[in-house]
Amino acid sequence: MPESGAHADFEELLAILHLDRVDDDTFLGSHPSKNPIRTFGGQMMAQAFVASGRTLKHPTPPSALSVHFIAGGDPELDLEFHVVRLRDERRFANRRVDVMQKGQLLTTAMVSYLAGGKGLEHGLQPPPPGHPLDVPPIDDLLRGYEEIVPHFANALRPIEWRYTNDPAWIMRDKGERLDHNRVWMKAQGVMPDDPVLHAAALVYSSDTTVLDSIITTHGLSWGHDRIFAVSANHTVWFHRPVRFDDWVLYSTTSPVAADSRGLGTGHFFDRSGQPLATVVQEGIIKYFPGRATASE
Repeated sequence: MPESGAHADFEELLAILHLDRVDDDTFLGSHPSKNPIRTFGGQMMAQAFVASGRTLKHPTPPSALSVHFIAGGDPELDLEFHVVRLRDERRFANRRVDVMQKGQLLTTAMVSYLAGGKGLEHGLQPPPPGHPLDVPPIDDLLRGYEEIVPHFANALRPIEWRYTNDPAWIMRDKGERLDHNRVWMKAQGVMPDDPVLHAAALVYSSDTTVLDSIITTHGLSWGHDRIFAVSANHTVWFHRPVRFDDWVLYSTTSPVAADSRGLGTGHFFDRSGQPLATVVQEGIIKYFPGRATASE
């Protein structure tokens, strides 16, 4: 995608994260110009997170976001975000956000906030170091695969992606398997100096690539193989403040798949190797042996 197009997509992300306030606890959110058949889950989560943050009495950092997807959203309609204030203290806060369309509940999000202060610190070993500019941008990896993975090739891309490994569609062509996926990510522009928006961009991005390791563990790929996947629930734990207009590494694996469900787990690291956030998503994954067709 040309740089001007990427920046336009980034401006669209900022626009959908700017919610219209109906009253103290109700917000309306729009959709971007490029959408899948149903509202992208990362978008819904990020907008719910922003709605929650705009109701805080004190500027408390987020500690966790936990979302259950109940029904798919219609990209032709605005989303309604109804915030329930569960707790408000100077160092603690809790919110529930119900995402609705035309009276139907689509998603429920629980958001926790905690200003913990200094304490014990340790973190998992980061992946091997590297520089994001040493690996190709996503557009280079999609070249020649536009008809295989059109949903990726034509998607809104407000976030720059740079895989450190072959993505699923290239790995599949090589006949390889991979039990992890690692992607450098960064917003396609300079973000406002608002910690809520930087964390929301992380939430938005956390719904990308997190289920990839379920299928790459089996040597499969979106587009090449007949795979149905949908997110069931998603949780993010925030460890440190994030600047999402600087590079972060999203490292994901899948510890288990069973009963047509799989877990994707991920960690965001900053460029120094400090863990910023941990992600766990459960997805419903159906694999139908046989090559996919262009219409699937």
